[in-house]
Amino acid sequence: MSNDIIANLKSELAQIQGGVDEDTLAVAGGGASSKRISIKGGVFRKMAGGKEVGTIEDRHMNVIFVKMAHAAARTYYSGTYKEGEKASPTCWSSDGKTPDAEVKTPQASSCEGCKWSAKGSSHSGSGAACRLSWRTAVVLPNNPDGDVMQLVLPATSCFGKEESGKYPFRPYIQMLANNNISAGRVVTKMQFDTKSPVPKLLFSPVGVVPPEDVEKIQVQKTSPAAEAAIKMTVYQTDEEVSSKEVTEEAPKLRESPSKSEEVHSSSAADVVKKWAKK
Repeated sequence: MSNDIIANLKSELAQIQGGVDEDTLAVAGGGASSKRISIKGGVFRKMAGGKEVGTIEDRHMNVIFVKMAHAAARTYYSGTYKEGEKASPTCWSSDGKTPDAEVKTPQASSCEGCKWSAKGSSHSGSGAACRLSWRTAVVLPNNPDGDVMQLVLPATSCFGKEESGKYPFRPYIQMLANNNISAGRVVTKMQFDTKSPVPKLLFSPVGVVPPEDVEKIQVQKTSPAAEAAIKMTVYQTDEEVSSKEVTEEAPKLRESPSKSEEVHSSSAADVVKKWAKK
């Protein structure tokens, strides 16, 4: 009976624009409608309801960034991570500078001076125990007013140097800003760095968002889904209080691009030069 009611509601509400409102998302913990692209194992994976629903065989895909967290977040787990296990972080920071107010046992007054943020502090000894990540919200170029998807980038994809017109995330955004270009006005190609032993993405501009899609991107930027995608929420036990972990999902991505998704195969330099003249 309940499934029939839900089906009827979805059918009737399909004519109404706007989707899930902010209050519903907040109470649901964001999991009801959040979408996600995962890069686990060096493969673009489509996730729905916490489950993998498909993969993209290509080593690259195009997206449009509609919203980005203003800073990288930090998360520290005192124990050893076990895949598939839900665990509460010991300390975390939404802005990567100081522990959030909800943290019961902050490891330091500032992230910069924390021993767990130093290289070599991880259990393996090869990196920092406190992990950096950057939350973004993206849409597909062939469906700019469709589903907003969360893309969480690990530190390996965020920092580093440009190589042959391909950039880690932060340098890529800095390059666009230096050329007076907003990330939401370009189609971005993200591709795996095949030389990296761990999943690592590199970014480059491959086209301009068509004028008819600019307004759609602006609407997506202010949507509850985009806000939820860049907001850091963490899983905590009842004893520790607070919020549920956001269950990040992803819609089915098209395996082959439509005509509207095809963009000019210009080099990064050509695209930037074209924008710089405007």
